Amino acid sequence: MNAETMPVAAGSEPTAVDYAVYHSQAIFTAEQENIFRGQTWCYLGLEAELANSGDFRSTHVGNTPVVVTRAADGSIHAWVNRCAHKGATVCRSLRGNQADGAFVCVYHQWAYDATGALVGVPFRRGLKGVGGYSTEFNMAEHSLERLRVETFGGLVFGTFNPSIAPLEDFLGPVMRKYIQRVFQRPVKVLGYARQLMAGNWKLYSENSRDSYHGGLLHLFYPTFGIYRQSQESAGLVSDEGYHTVFTVSKPKGDVDYGSFGDEANREMQGEAKLQDERLLAFRPEIADDVGLHIQSIFPSVVVQQIQNTLATRQIVPHGTDKTELVWTYFGYADDDEETTRHRLRNLNLVGPSGLISMEDGEAVELCQQGTIGAEGKRSFVEMGGDDVRPSYAPMGMDENSVRGFWKGYLGLMGNALADLAVEGRA
Repeated sequence: MNAETMPVAAGSEPTAVDYAVYHSQAIFTAEQENIFRGQTWCYLGLEAELANSGDFRSTHVGNTPVVVTRAADGSIHAWVNRCAHKGATVCRSLRGNQADGAFVCVYHQWAYDATGALVGVPFRRGLKGVGGYSTEFNMAEHSLERLRVETFGGLVFGTFNPSIAPLEDFLGPVMRKYIQRVFQRPVKVLGYARQLMAGNWKLYSENSRDSYHGGLLHLFYPTFGIYRQSQESAGLVSDEGYHTVFTVSKPKGDVDYGSFGDEANREMQGEAKLQDERLLAFRPEIADDVGLHIQSIFPSVVVQQIQNTLATRQIVPHGTDKTELVWTYFGYADDDEETTRHRLRNLNLVGPSGLISMEDGEAVELCQQGTIGAEGKRSFVEMGGDDVRPSYAPMGMDENSVRGFWKGYLGLMGNALADLAVEGRA
């Protein structure tokens, strides 16, 4: 391989990532095969969304449309939402219940059950001896493409890889512990939000792992005393770098908003005042003092607890510069009416127009716009060092978890990037 054929992205490192990874269509295509359809488990939804037989949810694994279902026997299945006949979309609803358990393609009425098995084809034997399929046509050979499905702590994951290790091994003991912290008892879904960003999916994956920006970009944090860099905090990164969890303890003693603002580089413009201060009320409900828990599970989901707001954020890549974020808000099944009302009020903090997280989407788009035409130039990810540490405290003064993401990403994509280098297509 020489300098003329080596593409810009092939030599990337966790501390210096070539900007081509955000813009190259060849790299995006390779990611679908090597990451989303490769050695990973991808988030599909919550078991609580599939409470009854016949329940279904349309989702994605990478850019592949998938439907996850609850069959009559209670088992959970997932299949590619692509008819085996002509490739048409079979299920056209985001979620619902298919009482008869049949999913029918509107084009030619091929029908599938909740497991994805083909169960009906109109005129399969023709009509009065004319037309139809041959006697050798076997419906079992024309079922929908199925995923392997496993669950943990109320989360549903799927994989296209039949030989990958079990989900629990992929998550590891530390990440399982923190999932169980949030999903400590049965949950109920409160609602959804969907957010489109004109940016690459990896930019948001970095953002969710980047504690460095928390008190700098999100001025709501320091202004209203939710979080500051000097608060008691910790971060953990899995061995491969895939997964990350941040925790920040609630402020101890009386909150001095002024001292929080002193730690920010800039202040909110204009008067910063809440008309309803109940929005910030934090009611500890887990046996610790953690007020913020952000857990990024590679490659496609974030589990969050911010104050009393509980949610998953699913990252769906639709193109090199188009990413969808699907927020699923939930509470505990045994919440009383007052607690549910407080969670809904608390939701104003997060989501596409949240008082805290609104800026993340803009930051993603700014990075996407700023790196157009910058192939060959690289990011500088050395805040706090040039390695990946398994644990660290306090957080907010480094990019350790961002380096962890790139360590995991490059571990899966290294060979693919090298192949694209030879072909000169990255």
